[in-house]
Amino acid sequence: MSVRAALVRRSLRPVVVALITWTAAAVAVSVPAAAVCGGLTAVALIAGAVFLRGRRAVLGVVVVAAACGAAAAGTVTTVAPLRATVAALQVDGGRHLVVEATAVGRLAVADSGDVWFDAVATDIAAGREHVRGRFPARIGVPAAQRPALADVGPGSPLVVAGTAFVPDGPERAVLVLRVADVSRATAPTGLWGWFEDLRDGLVASARGLPEPGAGLVPGLAVGDTSGLDPATERAMTATSLSHLTAVSGANCAIVVGAVFALLALCGAPRGVRVVGAATALAAFVILVTPEPSVVRAATMAAVAMIAVALGRPAVGVAVLSAAVTIVLIVDPWTSLSLGFALSAAATGALLTLARPLAAGLERWMPRSLALALAVPTSAQLACGPLIILIDPHVPLLGIGANLLADVAAAPATIAGALACIAPFPWLRDGLVAVAWVPAAWIAAVAHTGAGAAEQELPWLEGVPGAVALAGVGAATALLLLRPGRRVRRWRPVAALVVALTVGVSAGHTAVRTVAGPLTLPTAWSAAMCDVGQGDATLWRSGNAVALVDTGPDAELLTSCLRRFGVDRLDLLVLTHFDLDHVGGSAAVVGRVDRVLHGPPADGRDESLLRRLADGGAALQRAAIGDAGVVGDTRWTVLWPVEAQEPGNDASVVIDVTGPGFPHMVLLGDLGKRPQAALGRRVDVPHVRIVKVSHHGSADQDPDLYRRLAPEVAFIGVGADNTYGHPTATLLSTLASLGTTTGRTDVDGHLAAWLDEQDRLVLWRDRAPGDTPPEPRRRAPGVPVASERRRHARGEHESSLRRTRTVSEGVGRLGE
Repeated sequence: MSVRAALVRRSLRPVVVALITWTAAAVAVSVPAAAVCGGLTAVALIAGAVFLRGRRAVLGVVVVAAACGAAAAGTVTTVAPLRATVAALQVDGGRHLVVEATAVGRLAVADSGDVWFDAVATDIAAGREHVRGRFPARIGVPAAQRPALADVGPGSPLVVAGTAFVPDGPERAVLVLRVADVSRATAPTGLWGWFEDLRDGLVASARGLPEPGAGLVPGLAVGDTSGLDPATERAMTATSLSHLTAVSGANCAIVVGAVFALLALCGAPRGVRVVGAATALAAFVILVTPEPSVVRAATMAAVAMIAVALGRPAVGVAVLSAAVTIVLIVDPWTSLSLGFALSAAATGALLTLARPLAAGLERWMPRSLALALAVPTSAQLACGPLIILIDPHVPLLGIGANLLADVAAAPATIAGALACIAPFPWLRDGLVAVAWVPAAWIAAVAHTGAGAAEQELPWLEGVPGAVALAGVGAATALLLLRPGRRVRRWRPVAALVVALTVGVSAGHTAVRTVAGPLTLPTAWSAAMCDVGQGDATLWRSGNAVALVDTGPDAELLTSCLRRFGVDRLDLLVLTHFDLDHVGGSAAVVGRVDRVLHGPPADGRDESLLRRLADGGAALQRAAIGDAGVVGDTRWTVLWPVEAQEPGNDASVVIDVTGPGFPHMVLLGDLGKRPQAALGRRVDVPHVRIVKVSHHGSADQDPDLYRRLAPEVAFIGVGADNTYGHPTATLLSTLASLGTTTGRTDVDGHLAAWLDEQDRLVLWRDRAPGDTPPEPRRRAPGVPVASERRRHARGEHESSLRRTRTVSEGVGRLGE
């Protein structure tokens, strides 16, 4: 056996230790019983002694792995007394507590607007009962009380009161507190306060620069994304660039590498360079707050830099395995963290796969370009299967976006970090301005990539999807590597796998990006998106577009808007704040000019409105009589009345008219009683389209529909929903009026427009009787006037399918 082969084989031993420790830590965290952990250790030791006797190396690996696993389990058991102390307060079920604590983590804003952060509780009072100690806690503050946390950062002392819960899953925290009142929340003092001032100074300096680059500067330098606009945040995620603002191993590696290189240029010996780089890394970790994720990223970065500096990938793998083992012993809850798994996988890929890939790519390109491309490629191949577990999409432009952004990440990070510690305000402002230039480039790359049509390829979900993507990644790597003897054997299979994947993906993407929009009628005026059990209705006049409600899912809404060619909304109407009407709002944040909304019910609703406002939208609460224009159409609010309680019966009802536009009324989720009240208060007009209330529920006023006398009814409803929507009663009422019904569960997307003879035409995404295939084929548009006459004569509905099809030219939407 060669020396190199022996070295590689030895480096695999720590990998086995790390994997066994990882497994033991995960079991111990998930099933925190000392007996289980001890049993696992005993089994491992017995197996090593009985079955591996005489093989010293293997036995040694098993014994060390068992010891490390037992150590991780022991760390879990040390928290058991703390959990028992908290449980003795009978907090399970929501007991009111007063807690003194110290914040130890960065404040994170959830989608609801609530703020969550890690803390260490030192005094817990439940009525007259008091317990003292150091209890890991997770504290949540509602959106309405966010102003009380304005000065809070790591190291801040707090006194809060609220409802306590025992954590449901395997968490490090022994107490979860939902705060009702913030009695005291002061700024951190001492060293923590000094670092907080440095971060605040960086954010303040960046605030005056043009967006979206300004918001990225603090994120790239210290991981502070508080100033990042929602649109840029989504674009960074869609193009696999979010790691640049998450204080990942890349950020830490940039800082370490810069210091290492600077000391090398100064002629410092290797020992001085290592010490200087390590000191800089420690200071950087404190600056960005030493949360567990940051410490893990710093550990991975240090390991990667040591291996690269030594030029010994095999040694690097051993050191990486040792670092993973140590982290798992100190913090076994990390074993269930996807972020930790991604960090370890990316570092491992950098150590083992990047150089072989670069050597393979050198066959077609210069060495420097090959190495630059090999780094993001190896990370993408290693991390992709893990990301699939939480987001079943493959970012097609992720590697290219990283390649373009990486050239700017280092200058932005270094300049931003130096700006933090600059002793003079003028120097800090100058360095921030320097950092803005590469940050603006990264923002432009993210927005350009995210704006590409369907750049995210849908993939299988869950474990099957992860396994499938891992197989495709392995096949891709085999094709890129230099064709050695072992590689040549598998290259035909790898080529077949990659070819099939590319072919299927290209066909699927072409159908969604090219064929899909071409199947739409270009003349549509009103449309309803198929977003499952929810509402999302569009209307268009010229180049102006309005959307009424967003449905329950941002991804489904995004797909619909893309297919209808809608990039920006002149008006967004949120009829009310139920999830099936606002759950997809994330898809349009930053893309709306004006928001017309019903009465918000709580802090979450207010938080959604704030996010829309932060994205550039003007907010307007709807009231009867409010009116405005979208293109040549005019909208008027018919409901709700003043002082209406939030909910279905306070839904915003919109009347839309205009030249060449089919008169339309959208009823939100209004129930029978408010529908009747609407009919009494408003002179309800005859309309050509009605958006049926509440997905066709039984809570309807037939008289209102008779007064509206619609030619077409849109019903937004999910297939196989458990509510029985739409009801037979509602469908019977519409049929008795001769109204043609379009329902998204059966018909998919819907569209309607007026033809040259002023006849209303209804288009269905799926022809009658079709199941929902992918891709969906175009169904014929049918003049509704003909349908109504046939209904009046009592002819069978099937005869409607033989009416004349309105011929539509195929072309881009909006021509």
